[in-house]
Amino acid sequence: MIGLRARAQTTGCCDHCTKIIVMAVLPLVLYPDPRLKQSCSQVSSFDKHLVRLLESMAETMYASNGIGLAAPQIGVQERITVVDVSPEGTALIELINPVITASHGTTPSEEGCLSIPGFRETIERATHVSVSYQDRTGNQQTLHAEGLMAICLQHEIDHINGTLFVDHLSRLKRELFKKWFAKQQNAPSRM
Repeated sequence: MIGLRARAQTTGCCDHCTKIIVMAVLPLVLYPDPRLKQSCSQVSSFDKHLVRLLESMAETMYASNGIGLAAPQIGVQERITVVDVSPEGTALIELINPVITASHGTTPSEEGCLSIPGFRETIERATHVSVSYQDRTGNQQTLHAEGLMAICLQHEIDHINGTLFVDHLSRLKRELFKKWFAKQQNAPSRM
């Protein structure tokens, strides 16, 4: 079932210029769904359907207490991601057709994933990245990021390339993840 939330947006100079936009909180695609392992298609249409998708992706990310969400995590096989690493959740960045053009440095990063709830592990990520992408209107942009933003961008761009953060684990840690996942599958439901 898709949950709906309404949010008012002021679009003019006075109280009469407020419209209600209904955005969906979409269901998440969970591991081991094969869609999470597929490379995504380039976006070529920058239209109202893309805008609705971006808004619903942001709503889904915020409702799931995430800091990033890629389109395959909601079953859309397109190169789209949204991120917001601000503590207040007020710095949303929408990236269409993102590509990491440069990276340097390495840092350990303890990561989790909305598509693998309950599992966290440390992997290596670049400390700094440059990302080329298009905004919702198709304009080319470049973002230079470091710290948590750099890590989040790498995680989400991995998703649109069909890579999960657990794919970066060592063979031993990957085996431990598989055992953990099997145990989760066999655990009684808590409903």
